[in-house]
Order: sequence, then structure tokens, then C-alpha cells
Amino acid sequence: MLELPESYSISKQINQTLKGKLIKNAVANSSPHKFAWYFGDPSNYRFLLTGQSIKEAKAVAGQVELYAGDIRILFSDGVNIRYFEKRDKIPAKHQLRIDFEDDSSLVCCVQMYGGLWVYHEGENENPYYLVAKRKPSPLSTDFSKSYFDTMFQEENKKNLSAKAFLATEQRIPGLGNGILQDILFHAKIHPKRKIDTLARDETNGLFDAVKTVINRMAKDGGRDTEKDLFGKNGGYHTILSKNTAGKPCPVCGTLIKKEAYLGGSIYLCEGCQRLS
Repeated sequence: MLELPESYSISKQINQTLKGKLIKNAVANSSPHKFAWYFGDPSNYRFLLTGQSIKEAKAVAGQVELYAGDIRILFSDGVNIRYFEKRDKIPAKHQLRIDFEDDSSLVCCVQMYGGLWVYHEGENENPYYLVAKRKPSPLSTDFSKSYFDTMFQEENKKNLSAKAFLATEQRIPGLGNGILQDILFHAKIHPKRKIDTLARDETNGLFDAVKTVINRMAKDGGRDTEKDLFGKNGGYHTILSKNTAGKPCPVCGTLIKKEAYLGGSIYLCEGCQRLS
């Protein structure tokens, strides 16, 4: 699933690979998916996109947005975005395929769920998108320690667990259950720990972990549990993930544990991340 590091890395790859390419055709919803979401009628995508050229791609939290004239193409976190050269074999099933004048293609497939939205600039009023555009990214200087501190000052947040505080309600758009794991590991905080029990030095350490871990993941091309624009795994080697569950912690040797919590899986080292 796309989270902030992957959307950043894929946007960068799109700018290096697709910038200036002219769109000659687009096919949407050729393989219907119950949880593939479109902006209006997907059959209109061909008319909106044909003749446009890719100007730029930007990361919008855990989403990727492409600029093509006054048309915007937005991919949400559950979309696999792949680039194929002229000689490559394109998957038969997909939810959106954009063909370029040089016979290369951008092919997008939905995993469990995902949005593939094409619209004119200013038309998208989805709250999830608007909040992601408005709030500062941990990759920017606007996401400062003073900004982070204000998140702890809201009374209704104090009884939340560390996982719920960081990765729900779009408090930090693009920070989801995937990148959460290594952030909390580096901060030495258990995912179930209540944030109102954190000492000042722990909240400082959590801020540092959010900034440094996400920046490292982005610079390394995303996590090794996710694919980039060319179908390759990211270069950041996760410490806590499906790849490392049951293996020894690299710091203390305790076996990395997997648990179900708050509608998803958490990975933790009970030696480094004590609950009490």
C-alpha cells in the first residue's frame, strides 16, 4: 500500500520517466473491480486525457497526483502504479491504462481498494484529499517540533495508543500502519502505549523518529515490502514488517512479534518496546 515514502519515490520516478510524454489513449475500468473508485464516469477518461501531456507528478501524502494541462490524475494508497516500455508485456487486467505516443504505458491495478481519479483542477472536493493537501508533510520543514507538539495538546487525543495517535484520523496524512512500525521501533515505544503516559524525552524521540525514518524511507526509494514504478522493491530494509516477523531483533535479539491490533497487524520487539 502506498504511504508517504512510496508516493514520494514514485512521483520522483514519474517526473524522471514520463515528464513531457503525450497521451494518445486511456482505458478505464476494463477489468471492473468492486472497490476501484473513479471520479464520475470512467468512460470519460479517454476524452479527458487524450492529447494531454504529463507536466509533473507530486506526492500528496500517501497519494500520487499527476498534472496534465488542467487535468489531474490522482492515485490513492491501494493502487499499484507501473510503467511499461513499448516492448514490455502489459498485464491483461487493469483498472486504468494510459498509453503514450511513444507506445509506452502507465498501467494501474487496484489491490484491495483504491481510487483512480481523473478530473479538472479544482473539481476534487474529497475531504481526505483536501486534508492531505493542507497539512504539512513530515518530509517538509513545516512539519516542525512546535507543530508536532500541538498534536499532543488536544485533550481528546490523550487516551489514544501510540498507533492510533499517529496513524488514524489523518493526523499525519500518509503515515499509515506500514511505516508506523519502524517509527515506533526507533522511538522505543510500544504501539499500544497510551500517549498520555509518554515523558517529554519520549515525545521528543517520537518526533525525531517520525522525521528521520520517513526521510530515510523516501531517500531509499520506499520500503522493501512495496514496489516502485518499475515493479522493483524499495531500497529501505524494514526492521519490523511481514519480512522480519519471527526473526531476531537486530538490537537485542528478541524475536519480532506480530499481533492483530486496531484493525491491522502490528510488529514489535518486546525487548526494545516495553508496554509499561
